[in-house]
Amino acid sequence: MSDLKTLTALPVYNEAKHLLNVLSEVRKYSQDVLVVDDGSSDGTAELLDAQADLFVIHHPKNRGYGAGLRSAFEFAQQHEYDAIVTIDCDGQHQPCLIPELAASLESPEPVDIVSGSRYLQSFAGDTPPPEARKAINMQINQLMERELGLKLTDSFCGFKAYRVSSLSRLDVTEYGYAMPMQFWVQVVAQKLRIREYPVPLIYLEEERSFGGSLDDSEKRLTYYLDVFAEEKSRWKDQLAHTKPIQSPAAEVPSGSSV
Repeated sequence: MSDLKTLTALPVYNEAKHLLNVLSEVRKYSQDVLVVDDGSSDGTAELLDAQADLFVIHHPKNRGYGAGLRSAFEFAQQHEYDAIVTIDCDGQHQPCLIPELAASLESPEPVDIVSGSRYLQSFAGDTPPPEARKAINMQINQLMERELGLKLTDSFCGFKAYRVSSLSRLDVTEYGYAMPMQFWVQVVAQKLRIREYPVPLIYLEEERSFGGSLDDSEKRLTYYLDVFAEEKSRWKDQLAHTKPIQSPAAEVPSGSSV
């Protein structure tokens, strides 16, 4: 368990189907919970407004996944939390791991980012990922290693813990699903310390839409690569003089069902 004052944040968009069940589980493992509703139109906003003991931010219009994370980061900084754990609201992540991710910011040595990885090890109950999504993730992992020297096994997992004092060194301006492409460039450029943490691989809705043209995997990959190239150019001077500060991945019992 961690002594860090921790906020758990859920960026959501049209998650009425999963919201109450996920919140019920999250509350078992986190005292302070923030939900950023990114302009939902399916009743999510009304469900949130009926909840007690919950911080809520409503975006009047849908702005994108990265925008939800930026609002969560700003809230954590304004309210002087030590750590923030982000978790998706689609049932893919296991809330029981929230305290463990937060604790991994401190042990075995301090880091700034603990990034969940669905590909570090196998867990009982894992489900096969959609092939196109896995293929893009693997391509981006290879890109990160080739271009940044960053050895990741899962570039896109939204289950993460952040040291709040380090967030001021990031400038999230990519509000769409390519936000991780910007994020990892800045993490390396700003010399933030990184650790991956094994989490189960669970897909409940394989056909979940990215929206519009991004449902085409080739167009989605092109979008990711364009954002990466632009961000790498933006930070080229810092990247020329630094290497990733990456701690060994955390370990959990092999085959654990968590």
